[in-house]
Amino acid sequence: MRKSFLRKMAPLSLFLLIVALATTRMTWTQTSDSTGPDKYAWLEDIHGEKPLAWVKAENARTAAVLEKDPHFAPLQVEALKVRESPDRLPWPEFRGGAIYNKWQDASHVRGIERRTTLADFLKMEPKWETMLDYDALSKQDKQSWVGEGFGCLDPDELLCLALLSTGGEDAVSMREMDLKTGKFVEGGFVLPRGKQSAVWIDKDTLLIAREWGPGTMSESGYPITIRNWKRGEPLESAKELFRGETKDTWVNPGLMDDGKGHRVAFLDRGRSFFEQEWYLIQPDGAHKLNLPLKSMWEGFLDNQLIFSLHEAWTPEGQTTGYKQGSVIAIDASAAEKDPAHLKPSVVFVPTAQEFEQQVATTKNHLILTTLEHVQGRAYVYTREKAGTWTRKRLPVADNQTIFIEAASQLNDRFFLGEAGFLNPNSIWLGEAADGSLKPARADKPMFDASKDVVEQLEATSKDGTRVPYFLVHRKDMPYDGNNPTLLNAYGGFESSMTPYYDSSLGKLWLERGGAFALANIRGGGEFGPAWHEAGLKTHRQRIYDDFYAVAADMVTRKITSTRRLGIIGGSNGGLLMGVEFTQHPEMWGAVVIQVPLLDMMSYEHLSAGASWVGEYGSVSVPEERAFLASISPYQQLKPDGHYPEPLIFTTTKDDRVGPVHARKFAALMEEYHLPFYYDEITEGGHGEGADNKQEARTDAEKFTYFMMRLMN
Repeated sequence: MRKSFLRKMAPLSLFLLIVALATTRMTWTQTSDSTGPDKYAWLEDIHGEKPLAWVKAENARTAAVLEKDPHFAPLQVEALKVRESPDRLPWPEFRGGAIYNKWQDASHVRGIERRTTLADFLKMEPKWETMLDYDALSKQDKQSWVGEGFGCLDPDELLCLALLSTGGEDAVSMREMDLKTGKFVEGGFVLPRGKQSAVWIDKDTLLIAREWGPGTMSESGYPITIRNWKRGEPLESAKELFRGETKDTWVNPGLMDDGKGHRVAFLDRGRSFFEQEWYLIQPDGAHKLNLPLKSMWEGFLDNQLIFSLHEAWTPEGQTTGYKQGSVIAIDASAAEKDPAHLKPSVVFVPTAQEFEQQVATTKNHLILTTLEHVQGRAYVYTREKAGTWTRKRLPVADNQTIFIEAASQLNDRFFLGEAGFLNPNSIWLGEAADGSLKPARADKPMFDASKDVVEQLEATSKDGTRVPYFLVHRKDMPYDGNNPTLLNAYGGFESSMTPYYDSSLGKLWLERGGAFALANIRGGGEFGPAWHEAGLKTHRQRIYDDFYAVAADMVTRKITSTRRLGIIGGSNGGLLMGVEFTQHPEMWGAVVIQVPLLDMMSYEHLSAGASWVGEYGSVSVPEERAFLASISPYQQLKPDGHYPEPLIFTTTKDDRVGPVHARKFAALMEEYHLPFYYDEITEGGHGEGADNKQEARTDAEKFTYFMMRLMN
């Protein structure tokens, strides 16, 4: 589920991969006023001959219109050019004293893993050493590999697991690789394809969460059983360390090293998507830390366990508590001796406007980013001898997204990233010891932004809540309601939506005079955990009201009009688009619904849907069932409705949300004789394509559609 999916499910361990699993399929659906068979359940057979024939026919019908449009070909060329530009920023990762980067271009369609020195990285043209060529490996294995990176032993070790996905699926295969030699280890660890996670305990031991047989996977489709696998023994002989319950969401292992000789092995037991238990793994087994369920392990520094609190908490035996949204530190040695009575120190406390977003650690310091009224901030924290924490604010610009790109535990260096709608991505090299920042690398401009400007505006939602949004537009934009405008939002899973540099959006849309808006609606994390919780389950209509309020505000200000207003969103944002499409069809000139959830009466039994009950609610609870029926786009679509012609996009290889929602919604529109475009590409996983060429085609398709609907 975009960035929050990774944030909530993967703590900062040396290696922790969390993935989704397609599970059983429901064969009935609940409409808002009746119960009966779902006539389109046959489309749930994702790779079945009949469903794929239907997909092929719908794809061909859509391509005959969009790909034949005169906009399409030049847009595709432009999109591929910016995506494959050699002037793009190579995003860095610290490993073993070197800088690593995954790179894709015209010569490396699926990409390469490469490395260089820090000194060389700071040069305009670094000398890169290729470690793994995914195109060559795909050719050798006769498999369409997408690289998902490495999981390595510790900060200065180069013994790793290479993660290989087929066509962009969440499911991966794993192969042991020695980065010193750049070769797979002969007779080394190999894990066959599956929804799994693994972490090194030492050079000859892995902790693995995967499917081991009946009762080892949750109802949500994630592993709940961890085994200890020793080098040289058969995988099936691995010894069980911990087993959760099938009602859990997941159980996954982790390991952290603070760069000073302290290491902690742990496991994360997800009781729901937002509620977790944390266990320290010791020689005599796993011991649960007495933390609130809504807490997140953020890092390990100076033998201190760093957690963020997503609910208020008063530790057992104490009279004073900690605010929701705080970041705390717990001494690991004390926690190992007495995990039931924890004595935290405070690192960060939120204010009415400022909330934690990201945490990383160097060898001696903690780096923390926040949002202050959706403006990025960054700090270096230092733990003093008395156990207290001091901080120094880093100089960063407004109207930019500030994020921690990488941090080294071998020293105190870190990379801070900066991104904005109009400013190319840049990286600053930081030195935590003195809080200094200096420019490291930056993208070259991928589009002409000289005529544009960014504003931060506010709308008032139905219940009076003020909802901020960013607007990107021409400096000389006339306020006549005639500006083609795209509106995007997400509204879920505590995922914050902040400015970003999108070269395709800039080149294909902004340069042609279009405007773009990004809404910070409830359900996200822009104003801390409470902003997210305000839209959970039966309160979700607030999210949809917020989005509509932003759209109405832009119309009232005469920035745009319903004729010129398009909306776009994916995943949970695709659900948002589906709800707005059915609740306010008169409001939109164009709607792009990407890799969406749409059948909310069946979502729990489609792909990884059961894991998201904490966000959406369950049809097994009468009140929640009634609400889901009232907002579910698949159930709320009306045969006599007057809807704009949407573009529905998904991928067959999406094993997280799956293509079924999109298929069934489109099939129902077809039955109702409602016009729509449908495109389901084979690869891409829960995204827009498995490589730059596929993504460029998707870009061209979307913006051709928007130009047809909003500009022509």
